[in-house]
Amino acid sequence: MKRIVMDINVLVSALLSPNGNPAKVLALVMNGKVTACYDSRVMLEYESVLMRRKFTFESQDVWALLNIIQQIGAIVIPEPTNVKFTDEEDTKFYEVAKTAGAYLVTGNIKHFPEEDWIILPAAFLMLD
Repeated sequence: MKRIVMDINVLVSALLSPNGNPAKVLALVMNGKVTACYDSRVMLEYESVLMRRKFTFESQDVWALLNIIQQIGAIVIPEPTNVKFTDEEDTKFYEVAKTAGAYLVTGNIKHFPEEDWIILPAAFLMLD
């Protein structure tokens, strides 16, 4: 089974646009066809961003989503990296994906080093 780390922008986009590619990626996770990998830092970022008032997501819906990701996903103890990021908040997603041997699915591919396992949602959906 494929393993992924969803960048927070993918999760936000999935919830804002239920018919878009990020939502299709999230559906694969929710249907158990793809394993979402995370660590405590990733879950904390998911929570803090999704709970922002500007998104108007219902808190019980956010908690339900995060609980499902934790229950069906895979917790990872990431190895630190020496790669420097413009936005240090991106480091955690990179470290978890690299340690887990997972795809890092992001809408901000320019924020990460060029690696064949760091891809856009549309590219992930095209994988066999």
